[in-house]
Amino acid sequence: MDEDEEAHMSTPSAREQWDDPVASGARVLTEGVDTTHGSILYLDGISVAFEGFKALNRLSLTIDAGELRCVIGPNGAGKTTMMDVITGKTRPDAGTAFFGQTIDLTRMTEPEIAGAGIGRKFQKPTVFEQHSVYEYLELALKADKRVLPTLRSRLGSTERDRIAATLDTIKLTSDAERLAGMLSHGQKQWLEIGMLLMQEPQLLLLDEPVAGMTDEETLRSAELFVSLAGAYTLIVVEHDMDFVGRIAQRVTVLHEGSVLAEGSMDQIQKNEQVIEVFLGR
Repeated sequence: MDEDEEAHMSTPSAREQWDDPVASGARVLTEGVDTTHGSILYLDGISVAFEGFKALNRLSLTIDAGELRCVIGPNGAGKTTMMDVITGKTRPDAGTAFFGQTIDLTRMTEPEIAGAGIGRKFQKPTVFEQHSVYEYLELALKADKRVLPTLRSRLGSTERDRIAATLDTIKLTSDAERLAGMLSHGQKQWLEIGMLLMQEPQLLLLDEPVAGMTDEETLRSAELFVSLAGAYTLIVVEHDMDFVGRIAQRVTVLHEGSVLAEGSMDQIQKNEQVIEVFLGR
């Protein structure tokens, strides 16, 4: 076993506590996305400047299909701008961004990118309080372009099964009839992730998903993300290093708009440059 493998195996990770979906043969959702070379996202030389400030500086990054990648870095490192470019909110000044081998994200609108299979979860939950958990998942299902019945009683068995499976995945089956306003902060976050899952994305972007959660909710979120990896591709931007250590397969550190370091969490924690600009001693 070489040094890199030994360092990776010593990383404290939630992956050691739950089955690996890739190893167990779980289907990676890549319908309509060409991942024949194994990767689902390619960023190459992406630069973005705002009034002279370089938010991204020739950023290059590759994400494999089914991977759970954590992205960390100090404030102003370019993490949010990177997600804005991937989702079409911000157009890069230079560089290319491809979803799979053929889908050029820089030529698409935000709705087109969402329709292609990229979902984004923002830091603060935005669910309204007057709808139930089930209704939210039903509404998310209707956001699909397929024609569905208006009333829940007319949903087909396939749609009802999908909602039931998603409720089970996000651990809200017993809360299906509760109003969203009655949920805890963590449960609202899981509901929003469930709404994304109802739209069958291939790539999920999660921005500080455990901010404000209790310790128990944070642990349950780690379980959720690890269970999704493999069947989906996840990019998690997070400041909670304990949480990152629990879930990370691979960690990318951004600094001043470009990649400073990549590797396992153990390797990142020992990297002198990362310690200097971000982690501290």
